[in-house]
Amino acid sequence: MRVLVAGLLGAIAMFIWVSIAHVATPLAYAGISKMANESAVLFAMQNGVGGKSGLYFFPWVAPTDPKMMDKEAALMKTNPTGILIYHPPGASSNMTPMMAEEFAKELAQCLLAAFLLSLTTIASFLRRTGFVAILGIFGALGSDTSYWIWYGFPCSYTLAAITIEIVGAVAAGLAIAWWFGRRPA
Repeated sequence: MRVLVAGLLGAIAMFIWVSIAHVATPLAYAGISKMANESAVLFAMQNGVGGKSGLYFFPWVAPTDPKMMDKEAALMKTNPTGILIYHPPGASSNMTPMMAEEFAKELAQCLLAAFLLSLTTIASFLRRTGFVAILGIFGALGSDTSYWIWYGFPCSYTLAAITIEIVGAVAAGLAIAWWFGRRPA
């Protein structure tokens, strides 16, 4: 029960921070740019992709092609490259399910952090907070940095995403460390 409550409190703290970061700070839009001719690009995307939501990598070479690397290198010399997350017109704009999924993700993270912390003998509030924060740093560096390295995500976007994750882990760590420091009744 102690781990469950700590995880829930950590998730609430993390969710509050992440919400603030995305609504009230410039971190949410760091590294994101406006297209110069958006209407032409949207028209081309709708004609090129159609009605299928998905993650698209371009220029495309089939991963099963034995000469994939050579073909991809040749195409990248003369073509733009990138990743496109595409949803056709009419995709849901209801934020409620996305917010619920975000909280569920943060709850899973915080339950795991609380469980791992419960396996330690760390007595100090600051060290308990630091333990959870380090878990957040580990996770943020593991995913966000790979997007920068392999897919060319802008450095400012990557640093902002890492910042959001680390501050979220510190917020969760403060809540979890506080709960674990309480004396059982």
